Amino acid sequence: MARGATRRAGAPERRRGRFRFSPLLLAGWLFADMLLVLTLVSMGDQGDPRAVAAAVSPSPSATGREKPPPSPSPKPSGPRSVERKPVKIGLAAAPSDTDRMVAELRSATARHQGRTAAIVLTFGQATDPGAGQDYAGEVNDALRRARPDMFGTATTRDFWNGGPSGRADLEIYFYTR
Repeated sequence: MARGATRRAGAPERRRGRFRFSPLLLAGWLFADMLLVLTLVSMGDQGDPRAVAAAVSPSPSATGREKPPPSPSPKPSGPRSVERKPVKIGLAAAPSDTDRMVAELRSATARHQGRTAAIVLTFGQATDPGAGQDYAGEVNDALRRARPDMFGTATTRDFWNGGPSGRADLEIYFYTR
C-alpha cells in the first residue's frame, strides 16, 4: 500500500502478489449457514399436528357420551404391489412329458391357490443355452395350463441355467394380498 492511503475494512490486502482475506469476509457465509442449520433443526423439532389433536380431544368418559363407532378403513387405491420375496419351486420333468409337468406344477402351487402371480422367472437347466431357454418356455406354458387363474396374466421370463437337462427352477413373485 502507498503511504498515507487508507485501506477499506474487510477488503483483501495485497502483498507481494497474494491476497490475504480477513475474517470479516467469511462472516456473511457463516451467518447464512447458521441460519440454514437452525431452520432445519426447528423444522425437525415440530411434532405431528394430528397426534397433538388426538391427545387434546376429550375422552368419552369426560364428556359422558360414548365414542362413535370407528369409520371403516379406506380400501387401498392405485396399482397393486408385488411381494419382494419370491416363492421358489423346483421342477423335474422331461421336456417331452407335458402332462407330468402340468401335474407337478399344479401340486407345487396348490398352497398358493387364490393368489395371482405378477412375475415368473424360470431357469431351465441344459448343457446348451438355447435348449435351456426352450425348456423354460415349455415350463411357463405348462404353468398357464396348470393354473390359468394364477398365471394367466403373469409376466414370464425364460433363462438358462447350466446343468443336466429336464430340471427347472422357478421364482414366482405374487401380488400382495
